[in-house]
Amino acid sequence: MSIFSRWKDGLSKTSKSAFGQIASILGASEITNETWDDLEALLIQADLGIETTTSVLDSLKRLTRDLGLIRASDLYTSLKQELRSRLATPPELNINHKPTVILIVGVNGAGKTTTIAKLTSRFTNEGKKVLLGAADTFRAAAVDQLEVWANRLQVEIISGAQDSDPGAVAFNTVQSGIARGADIIFIDTAGRLHTRFNLMEELKKVHRVVGKALTDAPHDVWLVLDATTGQNALQQARSFKEAVNVTGVILSKLDSSARGGMVFAIQSELGLPILFAGLGEKPEDLTPFDPDAFIEGILQNNL
Repeated sequence: MSIFSRWKDGLSKTSKSAFGQIASILGASEITNETWDDLEALLIQADLGIETTTSVLDSLKRLTRDLGLIRASDLYTSLKQELRSRLATPPELNINHKPTVILIVGVNGAGKTTTIAKLTSRFTNEGKKVLLGAADTFRAAAVDQLEVWANRLQVEIISGAQDSDPGAVAFNTVQSGIARGADIIFIDTAGRLHTRFNLMEELKKVHRVVGKALTDAPHDVWLVLDATTGQNALQQARSFKEAVNVTGVILSKLDSSARGGMVFAIQSELGLPILFAGLGEKPEDLTPFDPDAFIEGILQNNL
């Protein structure tokens, strides 16, 4: 399947929801106050968030005045360009350290463990030696699930007893990775949002301990966000960013979401790059984020 086709199929729910109504709003009529009101309601409904929506509309109104636009249909191209300008091209992944240590964080249910499995599949297929660390010691199911994936993918995993110290598991994982010549170490972490303060303090500790096991580690902290939660994911992201210096976002379940507009809010309000997006169940459906394909995908019903 081509990259564009994968994005088009994966974003069908988002494109059929609020974004699918753009064509009817920007029809053959003249631009009026009602046009702006309708467009504002649509963008908020699409989960861009109030702050991002206001900024987009301000830019479009300025363009309308500068270019002397009269027809609402003339706004479509400008809207498309405006949305694209708000999505940064993801940076090159920094997998140059040996080992490269990456913490995977996010709330329970966001899809962390499955995402780690997909990342592991991706990098082992590229010839990298991957080691997993099961530092979510408070949920036996999380450790069991990661061990099942490790066996299936034929990679090694370091885990501890239930309720053991997550920092100790993370420390042992990094030391083992060094000894075994791993290229990449993924460390799964707990995500008990209902005890947010304790969770964040625990994550800070894991972050510090990893740095003691290997200078300059962790090299990245990737936050897994469930795309189906829309704007609710933003507050989660802020908490994690403040606690452990998140360096990038992975959007899981984007194919199941009608709320793809939260991508814009993540970038504009958090300043975090989106590295990967989950567009299906298969390992290869965890796809590097492509801003152009994303824009084409969410607007496909307006073409």
